[in-house]
Amino acid sequence: MNDKELLPWLEQAKLGDESAFQLVYQATHQDVYRTVAFLVYNKQDIEDIVNEVYMRMWRSMDKYDPNRPFRFWLHGITVRLVQDWKRKAWRRIRLFERNRQTTCEPFDWTDNAVLRSETQHELFSLVRQLSYKLRVVVILRYFHDYALEEIADMLQIPVGTVKSRHHLALKELRKRFEMTGGDAYVH
Repeated sequence: MNDKELLPWLEQAKLGDESAFQLVYQATHQDVYRTVAFLVYNKQDIEDIVNEVYMRMWRSMDKYDPNRPFRFWLHGITVRLVQDWKRKAWRRIRLFERNRQTTCEPFDWTDNAVLRSETQHELFSLVRQLSYKLRVVVILRYFHDYALEEIADMLQIPVGTVKSRHHLALKELRKRFEMTGGDAYVH
């Protein structure tokens, strides 16, 4: 379902119609889930963030401008929530590390299920190896087909920064792809 087909349902959801919201959820859930999964590794965290995206969407439906693309607005919410989660996760890691240093107990940072799942597809694996700042630009550019200017608007950073990250990401992907012995060329 495209944005124009969603508009009547969005208007109904704006008025508090839960069944209209449910239809919007069903039409966009898979896309939001995949976006978060590209940016976050832990399955439980992915599900938590996706749930929070839809709670935030429900609470801020009155702020949605129907003259702008809905999916762009929804991807903006998604990216901001992932960034918030990453900040919170970094704080938790620092607290765990501080606690580990004071208690001297070993702490295992690896999750075998996560590591196995990341090796399923070669390109997906290479993209996931990029830093978050580079990865989010690649996902928004190639997975969601946003223009660099739109990505800058969504991430609230200058277009030059997006272009720089885009260039660095492609350079890094080429290098990693060549190291794996790939035959294709990353454009």
